[in-house]
Amino acid sequence: MTPSLPRPRALLLDFGGVLVETSRRPGWSAALAKEVHAALTRAGCHDLDAAAVEADIKAGSAADKYWKDAMSRPYAPPEMTHTAFWGDYVAADWPAPARQFVVAQATPLCKRMGELRQDRRTRPGIPELLDTAAGLGIACAVVSNSLSGAVHRDYTAATGLAGKLALEVYSDEAGVRKPNPEMIWIATRALGVDPGDAWYVGDNFDRDVVCGRRAGVGGNVLMVAKGTYDVPYEVRYRPDAVVDDGHELLELLTNAIEGDE
Repeated sequence: MTPSLPRPRALLLDFGGVLVETSRRPGWSAALAKEVHAALTRAGCHDLDAAAVEADIKAGSAADKYWKDAMSRPYAPPEMTHTAFWGDYVAADWPAPARQFVVAQATPLCKRMGELRQDRRTRPGIPELLDTAAGLGIACAVVSNSLSGAVHRDYTAATGLAGKLALEVYSDEAGVRKPNPEMIWIATRALGVDPGDAWYVGDNFDRDVVCGRRAGVGGNVLMVAKGTYDVPYEVRYRPDAVVDDGHELLELLTNAIEGDE
């Protein structure tokens, strides 16, 4: 039986796992390392070869993943900065000139890494969901953790999804990350709605479901994606509803509208 939730005034969606499906692109670290090594060479930094650069990029990415898992426990975690990722997680042991170079270029390097690391595809039912919500006067927004929100903005612009969204909130731009409830509150303040009048839809228990509960959303929805049930540790909270894709989310929304009439 499909659960009944209150009719929302705003629909807040995670990016990866909800708006889009993502898949890791083979060879991304080697491609990025080649570009970084070439840039270092042009800048006069000759102490590292491409293999060493790639090894540290992979190590930094792995360390960042563990950090993200740990940051799901505090109430109000900050986001990793671009300079911290490159200066502390990738280039911590590089010669000073090379480290200073990537720190200075950290923002475009984070964007390039996001472009190379993943392929993205809009999840089934999402365009129909956004169009239906717009017809009902329900504002839709993205609320997502990201090391480079610029990559996601490029995707929504290129696919036409940006025109269906009232707002896009990304953690690297906000300086905080889910499950910090401020991520959701940034969106609800901008949209002029109370959190209790919004639904939040994410694909992770430890970041999204917890964030929705902390923020006090009226509908806390989990959309199943790859890795949804690979939780790093036990999570206390459970979602109000679970859906498999955008079509089921649209059905949930339709039920809420009909129940309100």
